[in-house]
Amino acid sequence: MEINAMYESLGISPIVIEYGKNVEESLKERFEEIDANAEFNQMKVIKAMQDNRVSDIHFAATTGYGYNDLGRDTLEDVYASVFHTESALVRPNLISGTHALAIALSGNLRPGDELLSPAGKPYDTLEEVIGIRDSVGSLKEYGVVYRQVDLLSNGTFDYESIGKAINEKTKLITIQRSKGYDTRPTFSVSQIGELIAFAKKIKPDVICMVDNCYGEFVERNEPSDVGADMIVGSLIKNPGGGLAPIGGYIAGTTECIDRASYRLTAPGLGKEVGASLGLNQAFFQGLFLSPTVVAGALKGAVYAANLYEKLGFAVVPNATESRHDIIQAITFGKPEGVIAFCKGIQAAAPVDSFVTPEPWDMPGYDAPVIMAAGAFVQGASIELSADGPIKPPYAVYFQGGLTWYHAKLGILKSVQKLLEADFIQL
Repeated sequence: MEINAMYESLGISPIVIEYGKNVEESLKERFEEIDANAEFNQMKVIKAMQDNRVSDIHFAATTGYGYNDLGRDTLEDVYASVFHTESALVRPNLISGTHALAIALSGNLRPGDELLSPAGKPYDTLEEVIGIRDSVGSLKEYGVVYRQVDLLSNGTFDYESIGKAINEKTKLITIQRSKGYDTRPTFSVSQIGELIAFAKKIKPDVICMVDNCYGEFVERNEPSDVGADMIVGSLIKNPGGGLAPIGGYIAGTTECIDRASYRLTAPGLGKEVGASLGLNQAFFQGLFLSPTVVAGALKGAVYAANLYEKLGFAVVPNATESRHDIIQAITFGKPEGVIAFCKGIQAAAPVDSFVTPEPWDMPGYDAPVIMAAGAFVQGASIELSADGPIKPPYAVYFQGGLTWYHAKLGILKSVQKLLEADFIQL
């Protein structure tokens, strides 16, 4: 069976196949650039594993308190080497990116301290962590003051207002690299470095933390290479490589990581405890695979941008812009477009392809959210997935794909669903 017939057997019509083929042929140079960065990052990960003398003994399971867990400790050394930091905390009981961020923030902030976001409102689930929306146990309840500086209309940092906002009580600056449920551009590592340098010139001891979710291994450098005191992410996104079944990481200065570890476990215990429960092999192997998995996801994002921009929809990043995370935002302007797109992504999944995603009131969000993810790991957004809040401007956020070919199928299937719903014309 030739390839077009195979795609037709998966429900893709000839007109959609031909449309996708024409777009793909124009992206050869972009894909070569993505592969070159993946090769660089693959060598970086291998060197970190070799420098830390990773052995099969590090894959052994521990239980109970997890004292003397050689695999856990070595994995954290590998993460510190990869991200060029003094220390790292990489644990299965960091259950998500939001949890890892909450631990990093609460471990390093004290009553009366001020938390500043110079990139506007953070991701929805952090609103309750901070106390922007009232919630039990928020930083606000513990006396942490929050301030934010909105971005300029062109999506860049408002340096004049940021300079005025930093004061003697500003203890920590949080910078969200990716766009979240917003249609702003994602920040490059270079942009983040410029902001950190600006902030530290005003207040040298301010802690700069970067929410690095969706950004790992997209560029050759990470925010920790340009002055970030902490970078934080989820293992069921980029660095888990699709194999990590749970987990998160915090990498940064020894002081920041120690403080976070005391919040994660208990004062006086910190990093010394926490059993790995047999997950170390998946964590090591997932990190090893991550650069090439991220490359496949990036190709899918670039492909989606080009297909949908050609159809007349607003896309962020646009078809030709450089990439700094794996997320592709597409604005449909109507809920029907978001829903049809997500149905296409779900129908292309290897798991639960037969179910139909519907918007629902998810915890931590202020509007119904639709999520499509037929994943091997529940909620793993390094796998082919799409989601978005059902509210204006009715944008969908597409990401992931453990292989480029799966990402390609998902995008073609989304176009097919929109075509069948008479939302687009080809």
